[in-house]
Amino acid sequence: MSALIATLILVTAPQTADAAEQAAVAAVIDRMHAAASRADGADYFAQFTPEARFIGTDAGERWSLEAFRAYAEPFFARGQGWTYVPHERVVTIAPIACRCVAWFDERLENASYGETRGSGVLRLTDDGWKIEQYVLSFAVPNNAARDVVAVIGRQADSPD
Repeated sequence: MSALIATLILVTAPQTADAAEQAAVAAVIDRMHAAASRADGADYFAQFTPEARFIGTDAGERWSLEAFRAYAEPFFARGQGWTYVPHERVVTIAPIACRCVAWFDERLENASYGETRGSGVLRLTDDGWKIEQYVLSFAVPNNAARDVVAVIGRQADSPD
C-alpha cells in the first residue's frame, strides 16, 4: 500500500507544482489588469521586466516599457485607466529545467472594444514572475475578416 501512495505522490507532484506555477503567473497578469483598471501606474509597470515590450492593436504600436510608460502615465495621472476583464486564460510553463519562462493567451472583455485577446511571455526573475512581452489584439470573426482588412487598407491608402 505504501508503494501505491508513493507512486501517486510522484505522479501528482509535477501537476501540483505546475498548477502552482501557472497560478503564480496568472496572478501577475491579474495584477497588471487590476492596476490598469485602477489607473495605478506604479503597480501596473511593476509587473513588467525593465526590458519588456507592449504590442498594441495598431500596427505601429511596438512599445519599449520606457516608451509605453511615457505614453500611459499621463492617462494614469488623470485617473484614466483601462479595463480588460479576462474570462478565459491558458498559461504554459516552458518545459525547461529552470521552469523560468511562461507564455499565455487570454480572452478579454472591454466595454469599448468587446472581446479582445491578450497574449504574452513572462520570465521568472529574482523578484518573481514578470511580464516580458504583452500583446493586445482584436478578435476578428473569420466571416468579417475581409471587411476588416478592406477598412484597414482604406486607412492605409488615405492621406493623413
